[in-house]
Amino acid sequence: MPMTPPLHGRRKALRLLGIGAILASAGAGFSYAAGWIGAPALTPQRIIDTFEAQAGHHPGYRKNHAKGLCVSGYFESTGLAAPLSSARVFSQPRVPVIGRFALGGANPHVADAAVPTRSLALQLSTDDGQRWRTGMNNPPVLAVNSVEGFYDQVLASTPDPKTGKPDPARQKAFAEAHPEGAAFRQWAAQYRPSDSFASTAYNSINAFRLINDQGTVQPVRWRLEPHTPFQALPTGIADPDYLQHDLQARVKQGPLRWTLRLTLAEPGDAIDDPAQAWPAQRRTVEAGTVVIDRVEAAEQGACRDLNFDPLILPTGIAPSDDPILAARSAAYAESFNRRSRERLETGAHP
Repeated sequence: MPMTPPLHGRRKALRLLGIGAILASAGAGFSYAAGWIGAPALTPQRIIDTFEAQAGHHPGYRKNHAKGLCVSGYFESTGLAAPLSSARVFSQPRVPVIGRFALGGANPHVADAAVPTRSLALQLSTDDGQRWRTGMNNPPVLAVNSVEGFYDQVLASTPDPKTGKPDPARQKAFAEAHPEGAAFRQWAAQYRPSDSFASTAYNSINAFRLINDQGTVQPVRWRLEPHTPFQALPTGIADPDYLQHDLQARVKQGPLRWTLRLTLAEPGDAIDDPAQAWPAQRRTVEAGTVVIDRVEAAEQGACRDLNFDPLILPTGIAPSDDPILAARSAAYAESFNRRSRERLETGAHP
């Protein structure tokens, strides 16, 4: 498989702008939630309207990460995280999983190879009746650390009607006004897309708190590390559903696996700031393995009607005080409610 050479100059700048624009669309929903910003209040309803104004109205589809496909499998726990959390998911040997791979953005018909942002959302259902939902993305950090920053980002990333792309000057001004995005921009500058959802790593980005039976609290972030070796995304891809078809073909050959690795924060680490990376030497715990052994037709599987709200957590896992988490929850709820109504009204299947 041909390797993609590192980007330089104008191509590198365009790659950074593209990543920023896609992530701005994801982040914008968080900033508007619950009317926290602006006058008049910017509500979840208004942000969904903004998504649709930029990507077009697609009834029945999610309003961000619109293009995706359902998967299922299981989680095999190592038991190593059980001392950190009373959540049954870390002690039950095998936990059923429903998931969804997707691309960033609100266009359900975008070409797979054109979108740098990839996501994996999971629901893990344990035998004590509890559920854990988590939405993860390939960047390890965000470009901003506040809802106000998200608002600035969506303004800077609004497409110019003449070109259909964000204005580079506005993007540059945004970056200069938000130095907290240095870690994200460093990641984006080095980012090389892999040739598969299966060889992509996915990050929680936000921090959470693990709580054990004794009440001890341990802040963590988590990451899914692929067992599938990295291969660069080839150039000149004609198939608009390249990543979906690739995933379907791979699962036919055998299950796909990711290691769930928890990174443990230490005193002084930025627990409520998703723009700050934690030091690389932080202790990690290999909590288990996510195994995907079934792929459904796009949006026709069990994930279709799931709202992957990151605040649906089992006992033993709690959110951090990161305000973006609460805002994400509100935006997800609006998207879920709207697309559910649209399916009823139009008979749409997604």
